[in-house]
Amino acid sequence: MSWFGAELGPKRLGLLHELVPNATIVALLINPDNPESVRQPAELQDAARTLGLQLVVLTATTAGDIDTAFSGMVQNHVGALLVGSDPFFANRREQIIALAAQHAIPTIYGDAGREVAVAGGLMIYGNSLADAYRRAGIQTGRILKGAKPSELPVDQAIKFELYINLKTAKSLGLTVPPGLLIAADEVID
Repeated sequence: MSWFGAELGPKRLGLLHELVPNATIVALLINPDNPESVRQPAELQDAARTLGLQLVVLTATTAGDIDTAFSGMVQNHVGALLVGSDPFFANRREQIIALAAQHAIPTIYGDAGREVAVAGGLMIYGNSLADAYRRAGIQTGRILKGAKPSELPVDQAIKFELYINLKTAKSLGLTVPPGLLIAADEVID
């Protein structure tokens, strides 16, 4: 199974820019211990330049680092945040959601699913977890029926989901553009 994580960064940045067009400084929060994170800043720097944005890269490997990163965002007058795709951030989602609300920083999350929007996350765009699990089940079924794993083709994610929390948007003073509302798989009130 192939999972798109870092590759969706420019798309997430574009969605965030559409929601918060006045933000000129955007932060990217990454976990430097995750090898996939290494290429995220370069890809996003190019996308940020194209949109006329300044990208500030902040790192976190512990809960304390996340607090420090948010302090850095306040000092840098960050107008929006893109949380990098990483299991560590998915496990710290309550902390990140609370800090984003406390500091009034519009935030987009990746690969975290609907539960982040329900918990108060502003916007989530990433791979469909249900589709990924279904596809993994199909591959597992093939193996259990005797297929050799080395002979199976790579199965790439093909379904992506966008969730928007309107209550969070309202608390941040944001009006979600109609195009984003139409594109959303689900809008949480």
